[in-house]
Amino acid sequence: MPPEPLPTRDWRDDARFAAQFVRAPVATASVWPSSTALARTVADAALRPDGPRRPGGPVVVELGAGSGAFTVELARRLGGRGRHLAVELNPALAHHLAERLPTVEVVPADVAELPTLLAVRGLPAVGSVDVVVSGLGWSATRPGRDDSLLPVVASTLASGGVFVQFGYTFTRWAGPARALEQELRELYGEVTTSPTVWRNLPPAVVHRAAGPVRT
Repeated sequence: MPPEPLPTRDWRDDARFAAQFVRAPVATASVWPSSTALARTVADAALRPDGPRRPGGPVVVELGAGSGAFTVELARRLGGRGRHLAVELNPALAHHLAERLPTVEVVPADVAELPTLLAVRGLPAVGSVDVVVSGLGWSATRPGRDDSLLPVVASTLASGGVFVQFGYTFTRWAGPARALEQELRELYGEVTTSPTVWRNLPPAVVHRAAGPVRT
């Protein structure tokens, strides 16, 4: 039996996302969801043909799934292969995302608990994930700080694993953005940044970090 078609983008999802930002700004990192153009650039970086290979398909973990802009595109590329976990702190957004995408394992939880979230789902906390895609803002990733989430993410990745994080172009020269890029270079063997995705509000870039460095 062919897989059920994935839902298309709906303006009501965008409006729901914006409403959740007003109601719970701490649990919703952005005022407006990412565009389809940015979602495609993120998915291209995450699931390249030369990326991690695992029998049956990759294990993909998405952090800060929101209303599912990245989730839908990732699920489309996976086509039912592998395993796809989407972590979202906002319970209303997580519930709606689970209803829209029943094939995705939506986890309504804080990304800071990532190792535990993996372990309770039968995935070792170290080295069990092929791809991590982040839709998180600076307040959640905390780059450059002692409690940065980035080393935790790197530890969950298998050898040759990939981490993808987007950032807004106009903040790229801010302290947290510079700290993010520096920490990625310290944690991964290869770090690249996409050209600006102008068809997003605001314009954004996508960082792809591959090959976590084991110390």
